Amino acid sequence: MWTVLLVIIVLMYVIFTRLFQIVEFREEVIQERLGKYKKTLKPGFHFLIPFVDRPAYSQEMREQVIDVPSQTCITKDNIEVTVDGLVYLKVMDSYKASYGISNYHAAAVNLAQTTMRSEIGKITLDDTFSEREMMNENIVREIDKAADPWGIKVLRYEIKNIRPSKEIIDTMEKQMEAEREKRAEITHSEGHRQARINESEGEQTSQVLVSEAERQRRINESKGRAQEIELIAEATAKGIRRVAEAIQRPGGDIAVKTKLVEQYINQFGKIIKSTNVSVLPTETANLKTFFEGVSKVSDHTKSSTSTKGGK
Repeated sequence: MWTVLLVIIVLMYVIFTRLFQIVEFREEVIQERLGKYKKTLKPGFHFLIPFVDRPAYSQEMREQVIDVPSQTCITKDNIEVTVDGLVYLKVMDSYKASYGISNYHAAAVNLAQTTMRSEIGKITLDDTFSEREMMNENIVREIDKAADPWGIKVLRYEIKNIRPSKEIIDTMEKQMEAEREKRAEITHSEGHRQARINESEGEQTSQVLVSEAERQRRINESKGRAQEIELIAEATAKGIRRVAEAIQRPGGDIAVKTKLVEQYINQFGKIIKSTNVSVLPTETANLKTFFEGVSKVSDHTKSSTSTKGGK
């Protein structure tokens, strides 16, 4: 009795699980009837005929990320590098993904590796680090073209790591060290050259400033001398004009002659005192006293005459 009950329960469970199918929102299920494609079950609750219909395939409709294992590639300049990446894809047609290929995950990974080897072989080692974006675009384009019959859409591909061999890394480090030393020497030499240029320019500027200052000093001295000469000339001209005006007055010519005689006698007396050569008798110098006396007598006479005439 218990055996019959257990058989009935199992049979009802099997019938129930085959009779109803619940499809989740994130997937699609391929329904087959007697081994042939019937329809694609969308998310929701579906009724199946037991032992006639069955859910053959269930496809994930969300975007999927597949890790591409590391592989060894040879660059254009014959350098061995290890490359790995990630491929992002999405099932666009669950019917093609179910019947177009047996395992689109493995196919996408193998196609990504093959395309990556081909793209790495087109560029040099230096370009592999700077041309990642270009390689990603080329890999996506090639995989997407091949995956179209599978109902798969390749959204993008990302290279995770590009690792050269240890020997290449050591060589690159030495090369980078040599390049840094070279740049340091160039910078040092450029600094030394610029310092010498600055010194020469500073010296040149200093000489120019000194010469400009000297030229300006001479110009100022010349202007000062010219102004001095002009002032002296103006003063002399004024003096001559006044002398000329004095000469034009009554008794002016006699005063000029008297002044000339006085200056002559003074200079002659100085010459006699400062030299050992006797040209004339030294008593000639006494003419000054004589003329002074004459002048005083003349003045006295003129004053007396003017007094009498007034009376």
